[in-house]
Amino acid sequence: MASKELEAALAAARAASEVIRAHYRKSPGVRFKTDASPVTEADLRSEEVIRATLSERFPGYGFYGEETGQHAMGAENVWLVDPIDGTKAFVREIPFFSTQIALMRAGGLVLGVSSAPVYGELAWAEEGGGAYLNDRPIRVSGVTALAAAAISTGNLKSLAASPRWQRFGGLVGAVGYVRGYGDFLHYHLLARGALEAVIESNVNILDIAALTVIVRAAGGTFTDLEGRAVGLATTSVLASNGHVHEAVLAALTP
Repeated sequence: MASKELEAALAAARAASEVIRAHYRKSPGVRFKTDASPVTEADLRSEEVIRATLSERFPGYGFYGEETGQHAMGAENVWLVDPIDGTKAFVREIPFFSTQIALMRAGGLVLGVSSAPVYGELAWAEEGGGAYLNDRPIRVSGVTALAAAAISTGNLKSLAASPRWQRFGGLVGAVGYVRGYGDFLHYHLLARGALEAVIESNVNILDIAALTVIVRAAGGTFTDLEGRAVGLATTSVLASNGHVHEAVLAALTP
């Protein structure tokens, strides 16, 4: 049975999806933030409806949004929200973007909703419960051999400039096959058992907080590329079915 918090997060994701669908393929005006990342009216309006929905039901909770920043971060419960993770794809009319909503309680991630309305997938999970994709329970794969593993990558630019790049090349030769599904998609694939590992660099917590909960609830393991737990300062990802995690981590460690 879903908690009131999960019900609120799902309602917020549905409200955001209506805004996103209304703006998709409508030649959205784009401006660039100080970090050179794009933002559109759809980003701003979808975050507004998410925040309004969550604040109405849980007025005492903190809120950390991609577009509106941090509010009441000292609260025990804080919503972490990226209204459109993948704005570059949204602008170019590529359906690989999503709304990410997570809840952090006392510093730990306990709830995640990943909504990709144009692609047609909605995943969610709560700590201590299972993970679901389009209303069906999902589970990571049981593959244990690196040679049989499928891995997916994203945001590799910073990895290419690091000492890990050569080791990544060795890993590519050791696994079954490699793809670059990116964004929300490869985490959904991992959680439903279609991949064994995801490797990313140059991410932030709003990109991955909800997906961390979903992958873990599906039986997987989610750390950064140093093997550390996910937190507000996390900038890289190694997510896996758990069985191949240590082998991939060892292969990438300089």
